[in-house]
Amino acid sequence: MPEWGNDKLAEALPALLLSCGSLKSQPEWQSACAAAAQLPGEDPAAVRQFFESSFVPHAVHNADGSSDGLVTGYYEPLLRGSRTPTRLYRFPVYGVPNDLLVVDLTEAQPNLKGLRLRGRLQGNRVVPYYTRAEIERGEAAVRGREILWVDDAVELFFLQIQGSGRVKLPDGEIVRIGFAEHNGHPYRSIGRVLVERGELPQDKASMQGIKQWGKQNPDLLPLLLQQNPAFVFFREMPSSSPGPVGALGVALTPGRSIAVDASVVPLGAPVFLSTTWPLSARPLNRLVLAQDTGSAIKGAVRADFFWGFGDEAGQIAGRMRQSGRMWVLYPRGFEPRLP
Repeated sequence: MPEWGNDKLAEALPALLLSCGSLKSQPEWQSACAAAAQLPGEDPAAVRQFFESSFVPHAVHNADGSSDGLVTGYYEPLLRGSRTPTRLYRFPVYGVPNDLLVVDLTEAQPNLKGLRLRGRLQGNRVVPYYTRAEIERGEAAVRGREILWVDDAVELFFLQIQGSGRVKLPDGEIVRIGFAEHNGHPYRSIGRVLVERGELPQDKASMQGIKQWGKQNPDLLPLLLQQNPAFVFFREMPSSSPGPVGALGVALTPGRSIAVDASVVPLGAPVFLSTTWPLSARPLNRLVLAQDTGSAIKGAVRADFFWGFGDEAGQIAGRMRQSGRMWVLYPRGFEPRLP
């Protein structure tokens, strides 16, 4: 694992302890989590000894046997909004609609653990839930499910991609919102759509490039956003939360949390990530925790790196599209569930 010896592993310990809050009931994690709770976090040598004696790294490979994959970035944005709609704040942030069905297949088929289908009733049949375009046209039961209204459609679109964020109200109050559900449709990159149409070069198809295109083409923007059929519904989070909450149910740690495909990489596990900084060959090799998922994060060697909150984090995250490799650190003595 490149530069393992140079990483400041003590910086990953608080994130591991958060993971252990969810993992400690699982037999294979009990010993490691108990030992982590007793560690003097201010002693880097002790933390390093703990990781090296408690875990065994296992390289992650894709289905074709390759070990390289895509690493992107995400962050917690700040939007401007209101609890009531106005001429300025006219784009709704929706909570979960009443007609959305979530079908957990685990009870019927244990081998499908974690697989959930989203849909709606049409007569006595369950059919796919509405797409983004259909939701925005008002075909879903979203009226009355508004949590907030914001002033920018593009920022709201990227809030859905990030999965969580903060909204500043006119009186200065900051409201934290987080992922509650989604409509079950696959994510489609609108940056790729613009590249395929020849409207943006590949190296400009970043979040910043898409926002700039939207400013230059306001009349075409709504139809572009609807090219991504996936749609995310939110819930208001406690303002006391130390960070956005990921799929594991714990607060994410800037620079030490990643989103993964949980069907491959176990949620909560330490992962050594070897990649590069955005738009650079500068190495970015560090121990992180698999604490989140995302509709666009599919595949074995695939990660979304959490950069933190605010514009600076957003600038970095929006430009990150790097190649990378991954090793899952599995508790010593237990066989990993990896391909």
